[in-house]
Parts: sequence; C-alpha cells; structure tokens
Amino acid sequence: MKITTLNDLHEVAPDAWNALVGEASPFLEWAWLASLEEAGCVGRGSGWRPQHLALWDDYGRLAGACPLYVKEHSQGEFVFDHGWAQAAARAGIRYYPKLVVASPFTPATGVRFLARSDIDRARVVRVLGTALRDLCADGGYSSVHVNFCVPEEAAVLADLGYLRRTGYQFQWSNPGWRTFDDYLAALRSKRRNQVRREQRELVASDVVLSTYVGEAIPDELFAPMFDLYRSTVEKFAWGHQYLNARLFGLLRRRWKHRLAFVIARRRGRILAGAFNVWKGALLYGRYWGAFEDVRHLHFNVCYYAAIELALALGARRFEPGAGGEFKHLRGFDACPTTSMHFLGDARLADAVRRYLVEERRAVGREIDWLDSRTALRRGDQA
Repeated sequence: MKITTLNDLHEVAPDAWNALVGEASPFLEWAWLASLEEAGCVGRGSGWRPQHLALWDDYGRLAGACPLYVKEHSQGEFVFDHGWAQAAARAGIRYYPKLVVASPFTPATGVRFLARSDIDRARVVRVLGTALRDLCADGGYSSVHVNFCVPEEAAVLADLGYLRRTGYQFQWSNPGWRTFDDYLAALRSKRRNQVRREQRELVASDVVLSTYVGEAIPDELFAPMFDLYRSTVEKFAWGHQYLNARLFGLLRRRWKHRLAFVIARRRGRILAGAFNVWKGALLYGRYWGAFEDVRHLHFNVCYYAAIELALALGARRFEPGAGGEFKHLRGFDACPTTSMHFLGDARLADAVRRYLVEERRAVGREIDWLDSRTALRRGDQA
C-alpha cells in the first residue's frame, strides 16, 4: 500500500472518502471537513494546516485515511496540552509545529482512522499510526496527538509507543426510555422537581421552543444560528470564534441532513437556539447562543429539548460536548474519553508519561466520585 498526503480534502472524491467513514462519526464526513477548509476555518492563517494521510491499495483505490493537521498552537482541540508546551519551552524543546489527528473544534469521541470495509481496521491503524510516528523524526514535528479516539484504536497505538490520556465528559444515555416522563421518573425527586420547575418558568416567560430536523430546517434559520453562535463567543473572555458565516452557508447546502436545530422564540422573535448534529443512534450538541438572558433558557434549549429530540429519534446517547458540571445535576453522567500521544523527544515523553499515570488515577477517582452522586435514581433511592 502507498501513503500520500492531502493538503486539501477536495483532492479526493467525496464518495470515496465517505465510503471509508460509513456509519462512523459524522464529524469525519467529507462535507464537514471539506467545508471547514473551504470556509477558511482551517488552513492558511488558522494554525490548522490540513495534511491528511491517505492510504491507497495496489489498484489506486482509497483504502484508508485519517484527518491530520499541522498545528502551530493548541487551540480548538479540547485535549489541553498547554502545560506540555510550556514544559517543553522551559527545557529548550521545540513543541510547535505538532501533528493532530482529530476533527477540528469537535470534542466528540469517534474513529480517527478510516478503513474500507474489506480491509482490517487494526492493520490500517497500525500502518497510519507508524507513519505518523515516523513523521516526528522525518518532518520536524515534536509530537502526534490522536484526540477523542475509540478504544480499539487506542490499543493499537499503545503497542506503537503512544501514551494514553484519559478525560471525561458528561453524557446522557438512554437505557430504554420512550418518553421525557420516563427520563424524569428516573431522576431523584429533588432533580426531577428542579427540571419541572425550570420548564414551567420558561413557559411562564412566554418562551416557545421549536425543533427542526434535517431537510425540514428552514434555510432562513442558518444566518441567525450563526449570529447566536457568535453571541456566545463574544460573551466570554475565553471565547474564540473558530467558525464563520461562510461555513454555516456551506453546511446549509451540503450537510443539512445531519443537523437538528432547537429555536426559542418570544412573541415570534428568535431569542435563542442550539445547533445539534445527529447520525444513527447518537445526538451531539455543538453550539448554542442567546440574544437575551432569560432564566433557565440554556437548560431548556440545550438539554431538555435535546433529550426530547434524542428520544424521538431513537438515539441511545446524547453528547452535549465538553465542560459543564451542571449537566451532572440533570442526569448526565461522567463518561471517560481517550486520546493517544506520541512525543519524539525522549525527555519530554518520559515526563509526560509519569504525569499521565497520576492524571489517569485522578480522573478515575473523580469519575467514581461523580458516579456516586448521580442525579439518577439507583436502587431504592428517591
């Protein structure tokens, strides 16, 4: 097999790339990744330079691939390695540029190495994982970071000398509920009453929620949805605008079938909205914003409406993204995430290896502590 690099995803046919993706993460699909490039969200001046790896068989057919970016900073990854970069600087080790295998700006677990259905995936992960490791020696990169990968990939990469990092996110899982009332009944009484109160108060504020899925999303909602996304970025000092209006326009034309919008209106005027992504049995919460602060608006738009949507779509899990321990109070439990890291400098690799041992222990203890305080009823708990 032969490995080449793609500096632009338009170098490969969408159908050929998507045939590798299959039922895997929507954030690996051609329309999402290529639209990020075409809109300028990644590429020149962004600190994200596409250099995707493509694996070709002896007949010139695409057999495997991974979305790869040369990074000049550590923004937009959600697996934070700023401390590693600072430690490298203190030791006189150049940390940037580095290589990142990920879907940009997307803290969602999914496959990171794509393989054609007639080829052994573990073999593809091994071939591409080895090639990435070799790039650190040959291409002047400090490290490779495979973010939010799946366990099968992590196992192969560990054999290649990559280091495992564990984090966690709050996610909602459906054990078989059919209705929103089923979900409420599974909450402890204090949390159940809290959700009902927050829903009642929003109704009393004269706010109406509407949900639009796939091709039923009106085209005219994409412009205000971008404005809502931008409003959240501008409200917080740590906010960073990774996306632009052109991307929302491209997604309207190419990727509407993957989207689900929740829109909050008051007396017909758009007040807030949430941008969700749906594929198979998974719903992902991505962006939200509000033009006006209304009590409990965020919880209703981003969580309760999304849970109702997940139930309607038959989704087994809803992943609302990184952060937000307030999700835990509403029945979202801590679920581990995995990333794998290869560092070319032996000194830095040894320091990171020792750090990760302690970090994994700490994360494990925190997940156990959160699980013991879940908002969901366990046994005879009310």
